[in-house]
Amino acid sequence: MTRPHLVVGLLLVLVSVSGCGYRAGGPYRTDVRTVYVDMVGSKEFRRDLEFTLTEALKKRIGMDTPYRLAPREKADTILVAEVLEERQAAFAPDYQTRQPREKHLNLTVRVQWKDIRTGRLLVDQPAMLQTVDYLNPTGESEKFAQERAIDRLAARIVALMYEDW
Repeated sequence: MTRPHLVVGLLLVLVSVSGCGYRAGGPYRTDVRTVYVDMVGSKEFRRDLEFTLTEALKKRIGMDTPYRLAPREKADTILVAEVLEERQAAFAPDYQTRQPREKHLNLTVRVQWKDIRTGRLLVDQPAMLQTVDYLNPTGESEKFAQERAIDRLAARIVALMYEDW
């Protein structure tokens, strides 16, 4: 065996023996296999935020976790969320047109993840805020900003499903 092959072989052995601190299944809970995602509630009068967030959560759980989606009666856990508020703010006015060049969209949600078998709360997040900037003059609409905020919120909510270290 040549010297470069020996070095590469030793590095592979060291990496496989040392590991990175995660279990084989990743940083997710091993006592949970299935999740029921309840329809997201909403205290906002804006339509479809709850439907879009529910679908985004289901997709993220399916893509990013080892958990399977299941009907409520067969699930180990239930994920419940509620849209508390959506706010917009305008910044950086254009001096010629007096129209805002930049806007912010803030979305606030409440999240709970509960083990149905034991009744124990695994996650209780009373308020989670997501802010997204968007530029109307470049063609970015409020709908575009909502979709970005919802996608980022879904990713953050699924990240809460990591096991506590």
